[in-house]
Amino acid sequence: MLHLIEPVAQLMRQVAHSVVLPRYQRLLTSEVEEKSPGELVTIADRESEAALSAGLLSLMPDAKTLGEEAVAANPQLMADIGRGALWIIDPIDGTANFAAGRPHFALMIGLAIDGIVEAGWIYDPLADRLCHAVCGGGAWINGSRVFACESGAALPIAGIGMKFMDDAKRADCLARISGKMALAEIPLCAGEQYPRVVLGQNDVALFERVLPWDHAPGALFVEESGGKTARPDGTPYHFWDGKPGLLTAGSARMWDRAAKILYA
Repeated sequence: MLHLIEPVAQLMRQVAHSVVLPRYQRLLTSEVEEKSPGELVTIADRESEAALSAGLLSLMPDAKTLGEEAVAANPQLMADIGRGALWIIDPIDGTANFAAGRPHFALMIGLAIDGIVEAGWIYDPLADRLCHAVCGGGAWINGSRVFACESGAALPIAGIGMKFMDDAKRADCLARISGKMALAEIPLCAGEQYPRVVLGQNDVALFERVLPWDHAPGALFVEESGGKTARPDGTPYHFWDGKPGLLTAGSARMWDRAAKILYA
């Protein structure tokens, strides 16, 4: 996979600067629509996905692609995604932020082989920050290897995504956290949330809705930095299983501490 790291990074930068950023804070009303209740898509999402898909297939012609917007148009594309070579594409993670003309947003790509994420990339074009990870090969930011760290705060700093929880689950989560965790403002962008955990800005992050393009690259990035990402019951995360709930932390120790608070 190492031979693909730089070509994919170059592709992401090219698409970000030729397709995504030219429309940042310049979108017309007609270029933003609601693809499902509460879920936005912009012309930049669609054009970015088309460009990324074409570029990735040129690197691995035998692979399939799984793009967020393609799945929105044809949910059947989610069938059998645990087999073969697969490019997982989030053309703009944090579309609501992008459409509103504010940070944070990112381009995200994962490469899976037979259900195992072998490499992942997260590119923040506003910060010009490229995070990448290789299974068994570490986590990197702009070419420098990184190792997850903790905030050192008395209470774990937690980014908790509650949007997709039902009312009862949200209330239970808040009751469990009270006095035991410090809630951080979430960026509404997994491509920003995962780096925050690795960099020690947040100690843990909890996600309820877990779609492959939102989490496959970031989960690998945390794991390869020395952190831990797993289902609430401690079982491994598989992007193809369709299960909800994902807890990530900068260390196994912090993950266990958070799991006791949230689930015990």
